[in-house]
Amino acid sequence: MINRIPFNKPSVVGREFSFLEEALERGQLSGDGHFTKRCNERIAELAGSPAALLTHSCTAALEMAAILCDLKPGDEVIMPSFTFVSTANAVALRGATPVFVDIDRRSLNIDPDKIETAITPQTRAIFAVHYAGFPAEMDRLNQIAQAHGLMVVEDAAQALGSTYKGRPAGSLGDIAAFSFHETKNIISGEGGAITVNRRDLVERAEIIREKGTNRSRFLRGQVDKYTWVDIGSSFLPGELVAAFLFAQLEQEETIRRTRLGLFDRYRNAFADLAQQERVVLPWHPDDVTGNGHMFYLLMRDIDDRDALIGHLREAGIIAPFHYVPLHSAPGGRRFGRAEGELPVTDDTYSRLVRLPLYFTLGDEIDRVIDVTRSWLSVNA
Repeated sequence: MINRIPFNKPSVVGREFSFLEEALERGQLSGDGHFTKRCNERIAELAGSPAALLTHSCTAALEMAAILCDLKPGDEVIMPSFTFVSTANAVALRGATPVFVDIDRRSLNIDPDKIETAITPQTRAIFAVHYAGFPAEMDRLNQIAQAHGLMVVEDAAQALGSTYKGRPAGSLGDIAAFSFHETKNIISGEGGAITVNRRDLVERAEIIREKGTNRSRFLRGQVDKYTWVDIGSSFLPGELVAAFLFAQLEQEETIRRTRLGLFDRYRNAFADLAQQERVVLPWHPDDVTGNGHMFYLLMRDIDDRDALIGHLREAGIIAPFHYVPLHSAPGGRRFGRAEGELPVTDDTYSRLVRLPLYFTLGDEIDRVIDVTRSWLSVNA
């Protein structure tokens, strides 16, 4: 029987079980308890942000960001089409229009040159996605945003622990959103966080997260009762989620180093095939550091991609592709619009394969490499 290698495998890395037991013993399982507060502090530290708030998903954090941007019907938000649907959904839920632009051919992040041509009088914000954990060209994005009075939101779902010019992902825009979904580096099954880098938005972020109430101010003794003061929703996770997550956050450096080691093993293993232009490997600028979130290969075309995925599947190795570009999806055509043609996005989608990468992959990576290299060599 073939030993199956999944695309992803959630792992217990530290004191998850003892923290879950402690949370039960503390007797508070609703949100904003002991472990939530510890997570907030640790995430703020890792992101270099003045404030971090745990949420039940990155989707929730993005929806909070859209509210903090004061988006309304008729507004527009520029973002890459090559991203997960949550980036656009957060905007569409406010009645605003996602405006999809193309990505840079090397980094696969939003192309700053395409942003400038997409700005209209209705543009209110730029949502930048840090693809594969490598931060986008944030200095240029911020310069563009400042010149046009726009807010900048980092979709940093994949990027906790990554840096841009020595600055942590999550500190590079006005607001950022992180994911702790089980496919990410640091996990809690489902989970996320928002970081707020403008101090004038912190209190409103707390209110939005607490169903539109000023409960956080009440708990700090700043008001004698709490009440409904703004729009919001129940964006908090429970304490069991926070307890599990904090154990993972304690091990963030170990997880990041392990994943970067696996990333480097992949890169070294396919370096010669990249030189021969059989595949294209992940690329990032010298002033950007990643976190080992993802390793992908860009194949020659969609047939080449599908053939490799099928071969790996037959060998018991799960290697998916992504994303179906949002500008070509039914929802994207209904709720958003593309700024011209997006040839790099379309081409990237048709060629990209993600190889398994998770904390406990270990030496099984050698089988992934051997099976992949063998197929690439035979089908050169």
